Amino acid sequence: MNKITVIGLDGKLPPEVDRMAERIGEDIANSGCVLICGGKKGVMEAACRGAKKAGGITVGILPSFDGSEANDYVDVVIPSGMGYARNTLVVSSGDAIVSLNGSTGTLSEIAMALNYGKPVFCIEGSGGVTDKVRNALADDKRVSQIKMVKAEDAIRECLKFI
Repeated sequence: MNKITVIGLDGKLPPEVDRMAERIGEDIANSGCVLICGGKKGVMEAACRGAKKAGGITVGILPSFDGSEANDYVDVVIPSGMGYARNTLVVSSGDAIVSLNGSTGTLSEIAMALNYGKPVFCIEGSGGVTDKVRNALADDKRVSQIKMVKAEDAIRECLKFI
């Protein structure tokens, strides 16, 4: 079974980003893939909500040992106790990475994914580091692994790669 990791802001989302993340979660489930994420709020919760709405499977890899931190839509809760180091597990567990919005945690996950040779599908117009990362890394040869895509095309593009 293919796995797609969703990364992004762990906090209050603009309504349009919440809709994008939920749509991506639905598309992941409808494609028969498992959704992997950091298991918390914001982008992760919206994506998991969408996946559950479509009958999908969700996995959340939490930074703490406290499983109760997982959002209500996570099926498999993995309390890592690793803090931000858990980001490496989040990105290494997916066959492709989808990024929406985000800040420094998301930026670290994008960098790790690139170092692991994983493609990163950045959702256009979602804001945060996701909208800026491709230009910021213009001189890095790994920038070719970053694909800027529309939310409605993201999972189709992931599946082409997988």
